[in-house]
Amino acid sequence: MNSLCPLRLIYIMSIKEIFCQDKAISILQRAFAADKMPHAYIFAGAEGVGKFKTAREWAKLLLCKNPVIEKTEETDFADSCGSCESCRLFKAGSHPDFNIVYKELREFTRDGKGKPPPIEFPVDVVREFLIEKVSTKPTLSQRKVFVLGEGEKLNIESQNCLLKVLEEPPEYCTIILLCTRLEKLLPTTKSRCQVIRFGPIDEEKIVGRLKEMGIEQTQAQYFARLAQGSLGLACQWAKLDLNLYDTKKELINSLSTLEYADALYLAQRLLDETKEIAAIWLRLETGTSKTDINRRVAKTLVQIIISALHDAMKLNITGGEGLINFDQKGQIKKLAERFDLEQSAEKIADAYKTLRWIDSNVNEKLIFEQLLLNLAVSDKIGI
Repeated sequence: MNSLCPLRLIYIMSIKEIFCQDKAISILQRAFAADKMPHAYIFAGAEGVGKFKTAREWAKLLLCKNPVIEKTEETDFADSCGSCESCRLFKAGSHPDFNIVYKELREFTRDGKGKPPPIEFPVDVVREFLIEKVSTKPTLSQRKVFVLGEGEKLNIESQNCLLKVLEEPPEYCTIILLCTRLEKLLPTTKSRCQVIRFGPIDEEKIVGRLKEMGIEQTQAQYFARLAQGSLGLACQWAKLDLNLYDTKKELINSLSTLEYADALYLAQRLLDETKEIAAIWLRLETGTSKTDINRRVAKTLVQIIISALHDAMKLNITGGEGLINFDQKGQIKKLAERFDLEQSAEKIADAYKTLRWIDSNVNEKLIFEQLLLNLAVSDKIGI
């Protein structure tokens, strides 16, 4: 069984088309030219910066029967040919030597039928869709490639299971772990892989891509700034149509005049908006854990609040150059008048604690209530 996640079938034509990750591509190309490719990689970086697309195109090249080598001044640049049997099967999503391993595969494990999509990466998935498959030799190509998504969600048991193959891998095996938070991986896991870091995407590049999707300039620029270099996140938010942008505008407007009497009401509104946006997001990513989607939406709303507080600090310091919420400068000015620099910093620190609570599965309504009550106007503000 070729473990292809329906959410991941995003194809591009060539490794040359990887967006704004020249340093990572250069590292891979030098290894290919020297024929010294490690058996395991960790592609590390924020969500949505091209780690998965790079992993796919690198796998396609490693499996290609007739790689194309382009001579350059710096080094030879290798790419898959796109026409051999391996490339054709890869493009069709049916290459027998390429496997994408993701936590939602638990449903297809021997004991996983009927279980809900997991939050952590189950050891059964690692064992049955990677460890057991590694032992069989390639069917078509000279290599077998495994791409393991959301490596930061591997628990200790899953990582220890993975170590068995990382320590003594078959010579034909290449494993690529995609990870947004390196600190979540055990030192023993990291030490057995080559870490390749992926940086943020330039804002103007993201704006350009969003405009190609039909998003108008103001919204495109806002999503690009909120995404902080994550093209994938910006595109996901844009696909939610106007729901998220409208919610953002209402939220910033409410924050600018928030009082204690309104905090609980606003918390309930945010909870309702979370469910509505999550339902849309889930339709775009069928098969993903509903819990994961709810968390993503809740964290996005908290990030919007954090962005407003950062903007308020920036307004007090620089006069407002480069605001994320440039389209609501009046409301940001009101926040800047309510909170001085020290107070804004404290509120931001509290909001980041909220993000950790969301990851810890704390009740979302209580999270929103606590956060908004803390942000509401009180007699202490301005003292």
